[in-house]
Amino acid sequence: MKKFPLYFLIGATSMALGQQKDKAVYKQYEPGYYENSILKGIEEFQKKEATPKAPSRRFKMDYTGVTIPNDPAKYKSFWYNDPISQGNTSTCWCFSTTSFFESEAFRLSGQKVKLSEMYPVYWEYIERAKLFVKERGNMLFAEGSESNAVTRSYKIYGTVPMDAYPGLREGQQFHTHAKMFAELDGYLKNIKATNAWNEEQVINTVKSILNNYLGQPPATVTVNGKKITPQEYLKNNLKINVDDYVEVMSLMSEPYYTKSEYKVPDNWWHSKDYHNVPLEDFMSGVRNAIRGGYTISIGGDVSEPGFDPAVQAAMIPSFDIPAEYIDEGARQLRFNNGSTTDDHGVHLVGYMEQDGKDWYLIKDSGAGSRNCGKDSKCFGYYFFHEDYVKLKMMTYTVHKDAVKDVLSKFK
Repeated sequence: MKKFPLYFLIGATSMALGQQKDKAVYKQYEPGYYENSILKGIEEFQKKEATPKAPSRRFKMDYTGVTIPNDPAKYKSFWYNDPISQGNTSTCWCFSTTSFFESEAFRLSGQKVKLSEMYPVYWEYIERAKLFVKERGNMLFAEGSESNAVTRSYKIYGTVPMDAYPGLREGQQFHTHAKMFAELDGYLKNIKATNAWNEEQVINTVKSILNNYLGQPPATVTVNGKKITPQEYLKNNLKINVDDYVEVMSLMSEPYYTKSEYKVPDNWWHSKDYHNVPLEDFMSGVRNAIRGGYTISIGGDVSEPGFDPAVQAAMIPSFDIPAEYIDEGARQLRFNNGSTTDDHGVHLVGYMEQDGKDWYLIKDSGAGSRNCGKDSKCFGYYFFHEDYVKLKMMTYTVHKDAVKDVLSKFK
Protein backbone atom coordinates (compact mmCIF):
# COMPACT_ATOMS: atom_id res chain seq x y z
CA MET A 1 0.00 0.00 0.00
CA LYS A 2 1.39 3.38 -0.99
CA LYS A 3 1.98 5.76 1.92
CA PHE A 4 1.07 9.45 1.77
CA PRO A 5 2.31 12.26 4.01
CA LEU A 6 0.01 13.12 6.90
CA TYR A 7 -0.50 16.69 5.66
CA PHE A 8 -1.69 15.31 2.32
CA LEU A 9 -4.29 13.09 4.00
CA ILE A 10 -5.58 15.89 6.20
CA GLY A 11 -5.84 18.26 3.24
CA ALA A 12 -7.58 15.68 1.10
CA THR A 13 -10.10 14.94 3.84
CA SER A 14 -10.85 18.63 4.31
CA MET A 15 -11.43 19.12 0.61
CA ALA A 16 -13.66 16.04 0.49
CA LEU A 17 -15.84 17.30 3.29
CA GLY A 18 -16.00 20.84 1.97
CA GLN A 19 -17.90 22.06 5.04
CA GLN A 20 -16.95 24.61 7.63
CA LYS A 21 -16.55 23.06 11.06
CA ASP A 22 -19.44 23.90 13.36
CA LYS A 23 -18.97 24.41 17.08
CA ALA A 24 -20.95 22.88 19.92
CA VAL A 25 -21.96 24.55 23.18
CA TYR A 26 -23.88 23.76 26.33
CA LYS A 27 -26.71 26.27 26.68
CA GLN A 28 -28.76 26.94 29.78
CA TYR A 29 -32.44 26.45 29.03
CA GLU A 30 -34.20 29.80 29.17
CA PRO A 31 -37.95 30.04 29.82
CA GLY A 32 -39.76 31.03 26.64
CA TYR A 33 -43.25 31.12 25.17
CA TYR A 34 -44.19 27.82 26.81
CA GLU A 35 -43.60 29.10 30.35
CA ASN A 36 -44.41 32.77 29.80
CA SER A 37 -47.60 32.40 27.77
CA ILE A 38 -49.00 28.88 27.56
CA LEU A 39 -48.47 27.81 31.17
CA LYS A 40 -49.55 31.19 32.51
CA GLY A 41 -52.70 31.01 30.39
CA ILE A 42 -53.45 27.50 31.65
CA GLU A 43 -52.72 28.53 35.23
CA GLU A 44 -55.15 31.45 34.97
CA PHE A 45 -57.86 29.24 33.46
CA GLN A 46 -57.43 26.43 35.98
CA LYS A 47 -56.85 28.80 38.90
CA LYS A 48 -53.85 26.73 39.96
CA GLU A 49 -50.14 26.78 39.30
CA ALA A 50 -48.97 24.90 36.20
CA THR A 51 -45.67 23.01 36.23
CA PRO A 52 -42.84 24.64 34.22
CA LYS A 53 -39.98 22.71 32.67
CA ALA A 54 -37.08 22.01 35.02
CA PRO A 55 -33.90 24.09 34.48
CA SER A 56 -31.35 22.25 32.39
CA ARG A 57 -28.28 22.65 30.21
CA ARG A 58 -28.63 21.45 26.65
CA PHE A 59 -26.03 20.37 24.12
CA LYS A 60 -26.55 22.52 21.02
CA MET A 61 -24.91 23.74 17.86
CA ASP A 62 -23.38 27.19 18.26
CA TYR A 63 -25.23 29.38 15.75
CA THR A 64 -22.94 32.37 16.34
CA GLY A 65 -22.05 33.86 12.95
CA VAL A 66 -24.43 31.55 11.03
CA THR A 67 -26.69 33.35 8.56
CA ILE A 68 -30.22 31.99 8.96
CA PRO A 69 -32.81 33.10 6.39
CA ASN A 70 -35.44 33.82 9.04
CA ASP A 71 -37.74 36.24 7.21
CA PRO A 72 -40.86 34.34 6.03
CA ALA A 73 -41.56 37.08 3.47
CA LYS A 74 -38.42 36.12 1.54
CA TYR A 75 -39.59 32.55 0.98
CA LYS A 76 -41.65 31.43 -1.99
CA SER A 77 -44.69 30.09 -0.18
CA PHE A 78 -48.24 29.00 -0.87
CA TRP A 79 -51.38 29.97 0.99
CA TYR A 80 -51.77 28.85 4.60
CA ASN A 81 -53.49 30.18 7.70
CA ASP A 82 -51.47 32.05 10.31
CA PRO A 83 -49.68 29.78 12.81
CA ILE A 84 -51.65 28.84 15.92
CA SER A 85 -50.53 27.14 19.13
CA GLN A 86 -51.25 23.56 20.11
CA GLY A 87 -50.99 24.69 23.72
CA ASN A 88 -49.96 22.12 26.30
CA THR A 89 -50.88 19.05 24.24
CA SER A 90 -49.12 16.39 22.17
CA THR A 91 -51.30 16.95 19.13
CA CYS A 92 -48.78 18.38 16.67
CA TRP A 93 -49.75 15.56 14.28
CA CYS A 94 -53.24 17.05 14.02
CA PHE A 95 -52.28 20.74 13.98
CA SER A 96 -49.75 20.26 11.19
CA THR A 97 -51.99 18.07 9.05
CA THR A 98 -55.08 20.21 9.61
CA SER A 99 -53.06 23.21 8.44
CA PHE A 100 -51.97 21.17 5.43
CA PHE A 101 -55.59 20.37 4.50
CA GLU A 102 -56.54 24.04 4.89
CA SER A 103 -53.90 24.82 2.27
CA GLU A 104 -55.21 21.98 0.13
CA ALA A 105 -58.77 23.33 0.35
CA PHE A 106 -57.52 26.67 -0.92
CA ARG A 107 -55.50 25.06 -3.70
CA LEU A 108 -58.45 22.96 -4.83
CA SER A 109 -61.39 25.32 -4.34
CA GLY A 110 -59.97 28.78 -3.62
CA GLN A 111 -61.58 28.82 -0.15
CA LYS A 112 -59.77 30.22 2.86
CA VAL A 113 -61.10 28.09 5.70
CA LYS A 114 -60.08 27.46 9.30
CA LEU A 115 -60.70 23.84 10.24
CA SER A 116 -61.08 22.29 13.68
CA GLU A 117 -58.03 20.49 15.05
CA MET A 118 -59.94 18.99 17.95
CA TYR A 119 -62.58 17.30 15.78
CA PRO A 120 -60.05 14.67 14.51
CA VAL A 121 -58.49 14.48 18.00
CA TYR A 122 -61.89 13.55 19.47
CA TRP A 123 -62.43 10.74 16.97
CA GLU A 124 -58.82 9.61 17.29
CA TYR A 125 -59.48 8.78 20.94
CA ILE A 126 -62.64 6.90 19.97
CA GLU A 127 -60.76 4.81 17.42
CA ARG A 128 -57.99 4.13 19.92
CA ALA A 129 -60.50 3.03 22.54
CA LYS A 130 -62.08 0.62 20.04
CA LEU A 131 -58.71 -0.96 19.31
CA PHE A 132 -57.89 -1.02 23.02
CA VAL A 133 -60.93 -3.22 23.59
CA LYS A 134 -60.24 -5.37 20.52
CA GLU A 135 -56.60 -5.94 21.51
CA ARG A 136 -57.48 -6.38 25.19
CA GLY A 137 -55.32 -3.43 26.14
CA ASN A 138 -52.21 -4.59 24.31
CA MET A 139 -51.65 -1.38 22.34
CA LEU A 140 -50.26 2.10 22.90
CA PHE A 141 -52.68 4.59 24.39
CA ALA A 142 -51.13 8.06 24.24
CA GLU A 143 -51.66 11.59 22.88
CA GLY A 144 -49.25 11.30 19.96
CA SER A 145 -50.13 10.01 16.50
CA GLU A 146 -49.22 10.33 12.83
CA SER A 147 -50.37 12.68 10.07
CA ASN A 148 -52.34 9.96 8.28
CA ALA A 149 -54.47 9.61 11.41
CA VAL A 150 -56.12 12.84 10.24
CA THR A 151 -56.64 11.42 6.76
CA ARG A 152 -58.15 8.28 8.26
CA SER A 153 -60.41 10.32 10.54
CA TYR A 154 -61.58 12.52 7.66
CA LYS A 155 -62.48 9.42 5.64
CA ILE A 156 -64.69 8.08 8.44
CA TYR A 157 -66.01 11.19 10.17
CA GLY A 158 -65.43 14.10 7.77
CA THR A 159 -64.38 17.44 9.20
CA VAL A 160 -65.86 20.73 10.42
CA PRO A 161 -64.85 24.40 10.59
CA MET A 162 -63.08 25.64 13.69
CA ASP A 163 -66.03 27.76 14.84
CA ALA A 164 -68.25 24.64 14.81
CA TYR A 165 -65.92 22.75 17.16
CA PRO A 166 -63.10 24.73 18.83
CA GLY A 167 -62.57 22.13 21.59
CA LEU A 168 -62.08 24.87 24.19
CA ARG A 169 -64.22 25.75 27.18
CA GLU A 170 -65.44 29.28 27.65
CA GLY A 171 -62.57 31.47 28.83
CA GLN A 172 -59.93 28.92 27.85
CA GLN A 173 -57.09 30.41 25.81
CA PHE A 174 -54.84 27.38 25.28
CA HIS A 175 -55.54 23.69 24.80
CA THR A 176 -54.42 21.51 27.70
CA HIS A 177 -55.19 17.80 27.77
CA ALA A 178 -53.27 16.62 30.83
CA LYS A 179 -56.32 16.06 33.02
CA MET A 180 -58.40 14.67 30.18
CA PHE A 181 -55.75 12.18 29.15
CA ALA A 182 -55.11 11.11 32.75
CA GLU A 183 -58.81 10.40 33.17
CA LEU A 184 -59.02 8.45 29.89
CA ASP A 185 -55.84 6.51 30.64
CA GLY A 186 -56.93 5.67 34.18
CA TYR A 187 -60.33 4.49 32.99
CA LEU A 188 -58.89 2.20 30.31
CA LYS A 189 -56.29 0.76 32.69
CA ASN A 190 -59.14 -0.10 35.03
CA ILE A 191 -61.01 -1.77 32.17
CA LYS A 192 -57.96 -3.95 31.51
CA ALA A 193 -57.44 -4.72 35.20
CA THR A 194 -61.07 -5.78 35.68
CA ASN A 195 -61.38 -7.53 32.30
CA ALA A 196 -64.51 -5.48 31.54
CA TRP A 197 -64.39 -5.69 27.73
CA ASN A 198 -67.81 -4.25 26.85
CA GLU A 199 -67.04 -2.12 23.79
CA GLU A 200 -70.30 -0.17 23.79
CA GLN A 201 -69.94 0.74 27.45
CA VAL A 202 -66.26 1.66 27.01
CA ILE A 203 -66.94 3.91 24.01
CA ASN A 204 -69.85 5.62 25.74
CA THR A 205 -67.71 6.35 28.79
CA VAL A 206 -64.81 7.61 26.68
CA LYS A 207 -67.22 9.88 24.82
CA SER A 208 -68.55 11.29 28.09
CA ILE A 209 -65.01 12.14 29.22
CA LEU A 210 -64.17 13.76 25.89
CA ASN A 211 -67.47 15.66 25.84
CA ASN A 212 -66.70 17.06 29.28
CA TYR A 213 -63.32 18.48 28.24
CA LEU A 214 -63.67 19.15 24.49
CA GLY A 215 -67.42 19.39 23.98
CA GLN A 216 -69.65 17.12 21.92
CA PRO A 217 -68.76 17.23 18.21
CA PRO A 218 -71.54 18.41 15.90
CA ALA A 219 -73.48 15.99 13.73
CA THR A 220 -74.12 18.73 11.17
CA VAL A 221 -72.70 22.15 10.27
CA THR A 222 -74.44 25.06 8.61
CA VAL A 223 -72.74 26.37 5.48
CA ASN A 224 -74.39 29.08 3.35
CA GLY A 225 -77.63 28.57 5.26
CA LYS A 226 -77.72 24.82 4.60
CA LYS A 227 -77.24 22.06 7.15
CA ILE A 228 -74.80 19.40 5.97
CA THR A 229 -72.87 16.52 7.53
CA PRO A 230 -69.11 16.75 8.20
CA GLN A 231 -68.59 14.21 5.42
CA GLU A 232 -70.54 16.38 2.97
CA TYR A 233 -68.58 19.44 4.06
CA LEU A 234 -65.29 17.68 3.32
CA LYS A 235 -66.31 16.35 -0.08
CA ASN A 236 -68.65 18.97 -1.51
CA ASN A 237 -67.39 22.20 0.05
CA LEU A 238 -63.69 21.64 0.55
CA LYS A 239 -63.41 19.41 -2.57
CA ILE A 240 -61.02 17.10 -0.72
CA ASN A 241 -60.84 13.44 -1.66
CA VAL A 242 -58.77 11.76 1.06
CA ASP A 243 -57.84 8.93 -1.29
CA ASP A 244 -55.74 11.42 -3.25
CA TYR A 245 -53.20 11.76 -0.42
CA VAL A 246 -50.17 9.57 0.12
CA GLU A 247 -47.59 8.92 2.84
CA VAL A 248 -43.91 8.85 1.84
CA MET A 249 -40.98 7.52 3.87
CA SER A 250 -37.40 6.41 3.23
CA LEU A 251 -35.99 3.54 5.28
CA MET A 252 -33.53 0.88 4.14
CA SER A 253 -35.14 -1.65 6.50
CA GLU A 254 -38.14 -2.00 4.18
CA PRO A 255 -38.13 -2.83 0.44
CA TYR A 256 -38.05 0.25 -1.77
CA TYR A 257 -41.01 0.98 -4.02
CA THR A 258 -43.38 -0.95 -1.81
CA LYS A 259 -45.97 0.17 0.73
CA SER A 260 -44.73 -0.68 4.22
CA GLU A 261 -45.34 -0.05 7.89
CA TYR A 262 -43.69 2.92 9.59
CA LYS A 263 -42.56 1.15 12.76
CA VAL A 264 -42.83 3.78 15.46
CA PRO A 265 -45.08 3.83 18.57
CA ASP A 266 -47.28 6.66 17.27
CA ASN A 267 -48.30 4.51 14.31
CA TRP A 268 -50.41 2.69 16.87
CA TRP A 269 -52.74 1.10 14.33
CA HIS A 270 -49.76 -0.28 12.36
CA SER A 271 -50.59 1.46 9.10
CA LYS A 272 -48.80 -0.08 6.12
CA ASP A 273 -49.75 2.73 3.74
CA TYR A 274 -46.30 4.35 3.65
CA HIS A 275 -44.68 4.51 0.22
CA ASN A 276 -41.08 3.58 0.95
CA VAL A 277 -38.60 5.13 -1.49
CA PRO A 278 -34.83 5.71 -1.75
CA LEU A 279 -33.60 8.89 -0.09
CA GLU A 280 -33.02 10.59 -3.44
CA ASP A 281 -36.71 10.13 -4.32
CA PHE A 282 -37.77 11.20 -0.83
CA MET A 283 -35.94 14.49 -1.22
CA SER A 284 -36.92 15.06 -4.85
CA GLY A 285 -40.52 14.60 -3.74
CA VAL A 286 -40.12 17.43 -1.22
CA ARG A 287 -38.32 19.72 -3.66
CA ASN A 288 -40.71 19.12 -6.56
CA ALA A 289 -43.84 19.34 -4.44
CA ILE A 290 -43.11 22.72 -2.88
CA ARG A 291 -41.88 24.13 -6.19
CA GLY A 292 -45.05 22.86 -7.84
CA GLY A 293 -47.39 24.69 -5.49
CA TYR A 294 -48.06 21.86 -3.04
CA THR A 295 -47.43 22.20 0.69
CA ILE A 296 -46.45 19.18 2.82
CA SER A 297 -47.27 17.82 6.26
CA ILE A 298 -43.92 16.43 7.42
CA GLY A 299 -42.66 14.83 10.61
CA GLY A 300 -39.53 13.56 12.29
CA ASP A 301 -36.90 14.29 14.90
CA VAL A 302 -36.58 17.68 16.62
CA SER A 303 -34.35 16.64 19.52
CA GLU A 304 -31.03 17.27 17.77
CA PRO A 305 -28.20 19.70 18.68
CA GLY A 306 -28.81 21.47 15.38
CA PHE A 307 -32.48 22.03 16.17
CA ASP A 308 -32.57 25.12 18.35
CA PRO A 309 -35.76 26.92 19.45
CA ALA A 310 -33.61 29.84 20.60
CA VAL A 311 -32.88 30.70 16.96
CA GLN A 312 -35.85 28.77 15.47
CA ALA A 313 -33.61 26.99 12.99
CA ALA A 314 -32.66 23.40 12.18
CA MET A 315 -29.34 22.40 10.63
CA ILE A 316 -27.03 19.38 10.75
CA PRO A 317 -23.73 20.47 12.33
CA SER A 318 -20.47 19.08 11.02
CA PHE A 319 -19.67 17.51 14.42
CA ASP A 320 -22.71 15.27 13.87
CA ILE A 321 -22.03 14.37 10.24
CA PRO A 322 -20.61 16.40 7.32
CA ALA A 323 -23.22 17.21 4.69
CA GLU A 324 -21.47 15.11 2.03
CA TYR A 325 -21.87 12.00 4.14
CA ILE A 326 -25.62 12.25 4.71
CA ASP A 327 -27.02 9.24 2.90
CA GLU A 328 -29.40 6.33 3.35
CA GLY A 329 -26.99 4.51 5.66
CA ALA A 330 -26.54 7.50 7.95
CA ARG A 331 -30.30 7.97 8.08
CA GLN A 332 -31.00 4.30 8.85
CA LEU A 333 -28.23 4.07 11.44
CA ARG A 334 -29.78 6.88 13.48
CA PHE A 335 -33.25 5.38 13.20
CA ASN A 336 -31.96 1.98 14.33
CA ASN A 337 -29.97 3.23 17.32
CA GLY A 338 -32.74 5.53 18.52
CA SER A 339 -30.95 8.83 17.97
CA THR A 340 -33.56 9.65 15.32
CA THR A 341 -36.98 9.57 16.92
CA ASP A 342 -40.49 10.41 15.77
CA ASP A 343 -41.03 13.62 17.73
CA HIS A 344 -42.97 16.28 15.94
CA GLY A 345 -45.18 17.10 12.97
CA VAL A 346 -44.98 20.43 11.11
CA HIS A 347 -46.32 22.05 7.95
CA LEU A 348 -43.78 22.83 5.20
CA VAL A 349 -45.21 25.85 3.36
CA GLY A 350 -42.35 27.48 1.41
CA TYR A 351 -38.75 27.41 0.24
CA MET A 352 -35.81 29.57 -0.73
CA GLU A 353 -32.28 28.90 -1.99
CA GLN A 354 -29.18 30.14 -0.19
CA ASP A 355 -25.62 29.19 -1.09
CA GLY A 356 -26.86 26.48 -3.43
CA LYS A 357 -29.00 24.76 -0.78
CA ASP A 358 -32.70 24.83 -0.02
CA TRP A 359 -34.12 26.25 3.16
CA TYR A 360 -37.73 25.39 4.02
CA LEU A 361 -40.27 27.62 5.71
CA ILE A 362 -41.93 25.59 8.45
CA LYS A 363 -45.22 26.58 10.02
CA ASP A 364 -45.27 25.16 13.53
CA SER A 365 -47.78 24.76 16.36
CA GLY A 366 -45.19 24.10 19.07
CA ALA A 367 -44.08 26.59 21.71
CA GLY A 368 -40.45 26.82 20.59
CA SER A 369 -41.35 28.50 17.32
CA ARG A 370 -42.82 31.40 19.29
CA ASN A 371 -39.81 32.33 21.39
CA CYS A 372 -39.06 35.33 19.18
CA GLY A 373 -42.18 37.09 20.50
CA LYS A 374 -45.63 37.89 19.12
CA ASP A 375 -44.51 41.02 17.36
CA SER A 376 -41.71 39.28 15.47
CA LYS A 377 -42.04 38.25 11.82
CA CYS A 378 -40.75 34.76 12.71
CA PHE A 379 -43.45 34.07 15.34
CA GLY A 380 -44.79 30.55 14.74
CA TYR A 381 -42.10 29.46 12.27
CA TYR A 382 -38.96 27.37 12.01
CA PHE A 383 -36.39 27.48 9.23
CA PHE A 384 -35.15 24.04 8.16
CA HIS A 385 -32.01 23.49 6.11
CA GLU A 386 -32.47 20.79 3.46
CA ASP A 387 -29.79 18.63 5.12
CA TYR A 388 -31.90 18.50 8.26
CA VAL A 389 -34.87 17.26 6.26
CA LYS A 390 -32.64 14.75 4.50
CA LEU A 391 -31.30 13.20 7.71
CA LYS A 392 -34.01 13.79 10.30
CA MET A 393 -37.46 14.15 8.74
CA MET A 394 -38.87 10.66 8.39
CA THR A 395 -42.28 10.81 6.66
CA TYR A 396 -44.58 13.24 4.89
CA THR A 397 -48.14 13.50 3.64
CA VAL A 398 -48.73 15.11 0.25
CA HIS A 399 -51.16 15.09 -2.66
CA LYS A 400 -50.40 12.23 -5.03
CA ASP A 401 -50.04 14.58 -8.02
CA ALA A 402 -47.10 16.28 -6.31
CA VAL A 403 -45.08 13.05 -6.33
CA LYS A 404 -46.46 11.31 -9.40
CA ASP A 405 -42.93 10.72 -10.78
CA VAL A 406 -42.01 8.87 -7.61
CA LEU A 407 -45.28 6.92 -7.48
CA SER A 408 -44.82 5.83 -11.10
CA LYS A 409 -41.94 3.63 -9.90
CA PHE A 410 -44.28 1.50 -7.78
CA LYS A 411 -45.62 -1.71 -9.28
